[in-house]
Amino acid sequence: MCSESVFLQDQLVQPIFIKESNTQSNTISGLGDNKLFNLKDGIKRIEDDLNLNCKNFILFPVQSEKNNKNFNVDFTNYAIKSIKDNFGSDLFMWIDLCICSLTKTGHCCIYKKQKMDIPLTLKALTKIAKEYSTSGVDGIAPSSMTPGIVKEVRKMLNKEKKELIPIMSYSTKFASNFYGPFREAADSAPQFGDRREYQLDVKSRKSAISSSIAYANEGADLLMVKPGLTSIDLISEIRQITKKPVGAYHVSGEFASLKILDKSKLINFDKATSEVWDTFKRAGAQYIISYAARHAKRIYFNG
Repeated sequence: MCSESVFLQDQLVQPIFIKESNTQSNTISGLGDNKLFNLKDGIKRIEDDLNLNCKNFILFPVQSEKNNKNFNVDFTNYAIKSIKDNFGSDLFMWIDLCICSLTKTGHCCIYKKQKMDIPLTLKALTKIAKEYSTSGVDGIAPSSMTPGIVKEVRKMLNKEKKELIPIMSYSTKFASNFYGPFREAADSAPQFGDRREYQLDVKSRKSAISSSIAYANEGADLLMVKPGLTSIDLISEIRQITKKPVGAYHVSGEFASLKILDKSKLINFDKATSEVWDTFKRAGAQYIISYAARHAKRIYFNG
């Protein structure tokens, strides 16, 4: 998935949203055929994607029950098992590890009296990660920007004799205006304040680099910049310092802008997407998370 010298379809990762309460699949503003699937439709979509040679996925589950402390992830565990039972090793399934769609607050951490409780958040996230690993997920992608989360997940995986499960860290993740369609899909908009307390300030290059170094030192196998297009200047330096593969997440707002421009006949979506992917590769990205990954054969690989 992380070839340095060439661009392969296997370097693309397709996000997929599956919502527990859905009886039918719903559209997501700006995201084209990326829908908020029910489990049955999600499995059918994955089957279709595999037939298009799209083999890497990152699952974003949207559960019905929200809480602020004790999180039930039974539906997500069932979804993981169902997907892996259907497709086995034909696909590689990452799972997003965060609690923003599980909390009533919409935040990526547990708050006590309007203050982040990092130890409690780490405990909750590590417990969830353990359940996901038991359910058969192929890789874990911590996205909460909680200091220590990669270290705790790695320690848990080693203890459970699952040290071969890789960790893909959202290691340089900015507080950004480009996450709107995702937050609609994941039902994860903050109910107070914003996420600047734990996500990075887009103006600070130093903290952006330092964050990826920290998560690399905690034991991450893959690093990431997010949003991708506004972070391309960081990829090469992070990679040189950490010696780890670094990817780019072409986030929902960036993707949606291409869809909207294409709908207005101001750009050609396929050509613009191809240009974005080439830009990420030129910047040194070794993998790309893209909402158009399922169409890579048509867009880029002469399908």
